[in-house]
Amino acid sequence: MTHIFQERQSILNDNIIEEATIVEQMIKKIINALINKDTNLLQEIIDGDEAKVNSLVIEINEMIIQLIARFQPEAGDLRSIMMIYKINGDFERIAKKSSKIAKSILLLMDEPPLKPFQDVPKMLEATISMLKDSITSFTTHNVQLAYDVCERDDIVDKYRSHISRELLILMIEDSALIQKSQSIERITRNIERIADLATNIAEDVIYIVEGEFIKTKKSKS
Repeated sequence: MTHIFQERQSILNDNIIEEATIVEQMIKKIINALINKDTNLLQEIIDGDEAKVNSLVIEINEMIIQLIARFQPEAGDLRSIMMIYKINGDFERIAKKSSKIAKSILLLMDEPPLKPFQDVPKMLEATISMLKDSITSFTTHNVQLAYDVCERDDIVDKYRSHISRELLILMIEDSALIQKSQSIERITRNIERIADLATNIAEDVIYIVEGEFIKTKKSKS
């Protein structure tokens, strides 16, 4: 029975890693789309990638239910499975927010760029670095890396604050830029939320490994 449980748990881990890979690629596509003005990449996110993640979310949740019902795991095994359940939900939200970002960028793609928009790829780079390291910390149980991810959340917050200040100045100076500025603000808000979710994953890793629940900031959905 133990061998079968470990085998099923391994498949579950493989599925969550596959899901993580798709989510990471979604953000990379957004960065590349911004740099190369490639609307096809944005459309891939909206039309295909989000649906792939949603399908995996359902599959992973079903596997978790079956594992718990059949094997009734305890202690560390149960904690790990429940954290995977939570991380699965975080990936679902990241995919949804990535799709929202892609849709917002599509609307701005043919517009003359505002200066604050130039900082969005930098904000995305910092966010994807956090997400990538949170995933690595999860797959390797690297607690130090998880703590490092939590500390770097402030970097993304600072990008958001800087961009918001610049947008506010532009809107005050020219009311014709209000709608475009609000679209950029929505983009940065969703990027910030993704960074928050990456932080959540890192916090979950710390809990899995150390059994200590920390909260560096309030979770945001």
